[in-house]
Amino acid sequence: MTKYIYPLGGYDKPTLTISYRMFLRSKSKTNSNSHSFKKLLLASALTFSIFNHPNLISKPSINETYNENSSFKYKSFITKAIEKTGASVVTIDSQKYIKQRKFRRDSRFFKDPYFERLFGLQLPYDNQPRIEQSQGSGFIFADGLVITNAHVVNGSDNLIVGLSNGKKLKGILIGQDFFTDLAVLKLEGKGPWPKASLGDSKKIKVGDWAIAVGNPFGLENTVTLGIISNLKRNVTQLGIYDKKLELIQTDAAINPGNSGGPLLNRNGDVIGINTLIRSGPGAGLSFAIPINKAKEIAYQLINNGKVIHPMIGVSLIDETSFAANKSLVKVGYIVSNSPAEKSGIRINDIIIKVGEIDIKSSSDVINAISKNGITKAIKIYIKRGNKLISLKVKPIDISNLSEN
Repeated sequence: MTKYIYPLGGYDKPTLTISYRMFLRSKSKTNSNSHSFKKLLLASALTFSIFNHPNLISKPSINETYNENSSFKYKSFITKAIEKTGASVVTIDSQKYIKQRKFRRDSRFFKDPYFERLFGLQLPYDNQPRIEQSQGSGFIFADGLVITNAHVVNGSDNLIVGLSNGKKLKGILIGQDFFTDLAVLKLEGKGPWPKASLGDSKKIKVGDWAIAVGNPFGLENTVTLGIISNLKRNVTQLGIYDKKLELIQTDAAINPGNSGGPLLNRNGDVIGINTLIRSGPGAGLSFAIPINKAKEIAYQLINNGKVIHPMIGVSLIDETSFAANKSLVKVGYIVSNSPAEKSGIRINDIIIKVGEIDIKSSSDVINAISKNGITKAIKIYIKRGNKLISLKVKPIDISNLSEN
């Protein structure tokens, strides 16, 4: 028996000939086989139909010019942002050696090592020398330099920096500033380094996209998305009085371990450094240090090893005058023997102007004094009762500010 092999869509003439012969044979049968005849006729028609329409089977169902990479053509702005800056994000493992032994009041005999050996006694775990470990995030912002939060590296004896490619390097602390909660590390090793693209925090607006990147709970390169909820959020509004910060507020989730990681805009540029989260009632609020402030602090740490914070020695209270329908900044407390006290500033004085800056909030006072520096005096205009008074005050560094 001869077999025929044809390409899909070919006209199968032998098949039609066989079908026609079968038709003639079936026609000579009795009427009782008419039902079988109809079936055979239908099968012949179907066979003819299939082989008479080549495009039905042979035409490809997909476009031959399809490129398998085209499915990746349309990336989200989040993916593009992470591809731009994600490689610069690092994990910071800090180790602190605890050498001091702490004893309970009722365990005096443990202090004598001879009693330990004699009775085979072992000190409780908390009383033995050990290594405390913690983890945070950071990012490479210049050749071999990492910026992070001061509280991530504070008191550490050993710092290990993990790169996004899995490589681990030793980190050397260049400097840290507790008032702005920032620190700079230098990596031991040779580049090239994947550096982050730094943006301009002055250009961000409430409602802009915010992408938080970090290593929460040791989970590397975790990304969360939110928006900018507020700008220039003073830390005193959060009940923090030992820091000197104005923060970006976002609803992008920042978890423990995210500290020191970058907050990105939709273009993948760093606009802030993740630093605080709110827990308990009202949880879900996160805060970041503006990148412009972070750059200013970082370069002072690199060049000087410390940061100068000009202060006059007052605490300020933001109030609202409903009668005048405006905000007021009032002096709430004065440090004794401070520049403010020496110049004649008193509690409840209302600060109207500092230098050339009209005062609307306490942050205006802080910024004006910071820009003035500690090398020259600045004019401060106050209102005391119904009197307007002009005073000259020379700020000093906060490290030299102490009550006697």
